[in-house]
Amino acid sequence: MADKDKKDDKGKDKGAKAPKDAKPAAKPQGGGGASAKGGGKGGKGGRGDAAKSAAPVEAIEAPRDPNYAPRLRSRYRKEVVAALSKRFGYKNPMMVPRLEKVVINMGLGAAVGNPKIIDSAVEDMRAISGQKPVVTRARKSIATFKLRENLPIGVMVTLRADRMWEFVDRLISFSLPRVRDFKGVSPKGFDGKGNFTMGLREQIIFPEIDYDKVDVVKGMNISFVTSARTDEEGRALLTELGIPFRH
Repeated sequence: MADKDKKDDKGKDKGAKAPKDAKPAAKPQGGGGASAKGGGKGGKGGRGDAAKSAAPVEAIEAPRDPNYAPRLRSRYRKEVVAALSKRFGYKNPMMVPRLEKVVINMGLGAAVGNPKIIDSAVEDMRAISGQKPVVTRARKSIATFKLRENLPIGVMVTLRADRMWEFVDRLISFSLPRVRDFKGVSPKGFDGKGNFTMGLREQIIFPEIDYDKVDVVKGMNISFVTSARTDEEGRALLTELGIPFRH
């Protein structure tokens, strides 16, 4: 009898343990689980929407008005063309000199010893012109100036169409009046074919430049390429556009 009782106790103990082949209870597939899962996805989506809504407004560019025209270009067509035709006796409006492009060049000889100046010059030029500049490099090595071939020594940008007119308008209206002891633009920069080049000693005259972030004061040359055939016609064109030449 004692042996039978022991066998019954062992059977009970084995029955108490879960069988190895038994599968765990299935998770409830009701609305609760689905809603929790969906809630997690919704939470992620909510964070994404919040991040998008928190993006700065400046990063989103508004579409430009198709009827937009630069102020200086409109003035050229309405006033300058008529004034030059009357002065030089042009019979065809296409004969009137026009501004073809503006080239801004910033030479940086100090970049030979401090290459970081190029990075700040690129940022300044992008802010001034609204266009990505090109880094200019040395064509040959000059031992006297410790210059090596293909070393970056400046930045330049070429403006045409609307950006050209907008830059010239800002230059005449905002930048030149901020030059210290300004007495007018020297008329000695003409090349004999109607093109004109002027120099600026400081880039801080442009309102787009943050004075607190300027590390080195940099100068630049601004070249106005026109379709004029003579310097007289080129000077008349730039004078009518508003560039104050020195008398």
